[in-house]
Amino acid sequence: MTDELTPETPDEEEQPIKQRKNGLYPGVSDELAENMKSGWADTELHDLAPIAQAGHAADRRAALSARFPGERLVIPAGLLKTRANDTEYAFRAATEYVYLTGDQTDGSVLVLEPRADGAEGHEETLYRLPRSNRENGEFWLNGMGELWVGRRHSLDEAAALLGIACKDVRELPEQLREATGPVRVVRGYDAPLEQALHDKVTAERDEELRVYLSEARLVKDAFEIGELQKAVDATARGFADVVKVLDKAEATSERYIEGTFFLRARVEGNDVGYGSICAAGPHATTLHWVRNDGAVRSGELLLLDAGVETITLYTADVTRTLPINGRYTDLQRKIYDAVYEAQEAGIAAVKPGASFRDFHDAAQRVLAEKLVEWGLVEGPVERVLELGLQRRWTLHGTGHMLGLDVHDCAAARTESYVNGTLEPGMVLTVEPGLYFQADDLTVPEEYRGIGIRIEDDILVTEDGNRNLSTALPRRSDEVEAWMADLLGK
Repeated sequence: MTDELTPETPDEEEQPIKQRKNGLYPGVSDELAENMKSGWADTELHDLAPIAQAGHAADRRAALSARFPGERLVIPAGLLKTRANDTEYAFRAATEYVYLTGDQTDGSVLVLEPRADGAEGHEETLYRLPRSNRENGEFWLNGMGELWVGRRHSLDEAAALLGIACKDVRELPEQLREATGPVRVVRGYDAPLEQALHDKVTAERDEELRVYLSEARLVKDAFEIGELQKAVDATARGFADVVKVLDKAEATSERYIEGTFFLRARVEGNDVGYGSICAAGPHATTLHWVRNDGAVRSGELLLLDAGVETITLYTADVTRTLPINGRYTDLQRKIYDAVYEAQEAGIAAVKPGASFRDFHDAAQRVLAEKLVEWGLVEGPVERVLELGLQRRWTLHGTGHMLGLDVHDCAAARTESYVNGTLEPGMVLTVEPGLYFQADDLTVPEEYRGIGIRIEDDILVTEDGNRNLSTALPRRSDEVEAWMADLLGK
């Protein structure tokens, strides 16, 4: 990586007088400074069509405006975060901001301001950085100038793409300091912005805004469902990529699997939607195994939990547990088939009007029955479920909402989400599992170190549900046949 522009500073005696005396650009000659101001072509883009989600985002802003009449609403995209010294993490815009704008530009802020004439609704303005100034040297002397980080859209271009009036974000802090009337801000993304508003907002009121935006995402619109399907389809291709290189992973580590899937995510999307879990052997019993530095061995299982995030930031979340050599052992198959049966029961319980908890309860019942049948826990099943005894091996909930966040709608109220009712347009995961820890002395030795999870992304439809990830086989015999076909066996 090249360093940011650091003008050469030879010994003072050797430095040109003009360069030393230049106060506007220290260390830069007047001639170079003047040269950099001119000779650049006009690159303004014209006749831009709105982005695909512009209309949907406008509808979401309209609903937000109606929910908080007469209040100024401030939704930031967030700021770059330092990774080390003078390098930053790759930027990922705040979910709330993306949901309402379709934009992903760091440092930007959406403001809905009550109409000055007293009319209903809000004036919508998106504040963002304009093109770099070529006259004052910002273009090439500032580390965030376009010469260093690339061209950004002009304010007019952004307005055409997003369907929102755009202004220079550097004007916003002072405007907010002078603002009167009630204000709400989505917290946690832009500390300087929050500081400018510190005497105008309250935590309780801001939390109401965050909760509203979380609950608004519970039901997906047509654009969102289409993006989630794209994410799932790309994820299925990523899983196939992994199967094809399992021999190379055996020669290296789980990181070969992680890197292989990441390549698909970057080629077909923006990134992975979360840290990929590439858990081979006993690592599969660790729910969030993201170190991915362990051995990959024939005869053991690979639990791959991964999802491609689309360019528009919607993510898939899929898990398959695969036999590394292409064939399940008898015990692996027995446990896998039990998890599959539990998942089938869970998916069948996903339908409009059902309680969100129904699919979890259905899956847990099947797993509890299997554990009693295998003699791993004393029945009857009703006793096991009442006391939650199965949870030693089932560990987690059976699913969650999915969307712009892998655990979407997390700020929604309990009565709207986990105690709520399923509606058409909701998208959720169904992902039961069984995990027998390597040091669990309560189970036979042959069970220890086996972890199995099967996870699919399910859309609630008017008459039931649709499995978005059906392109990936789930039944154990189908998994083996799929792997054999990919490996040419």
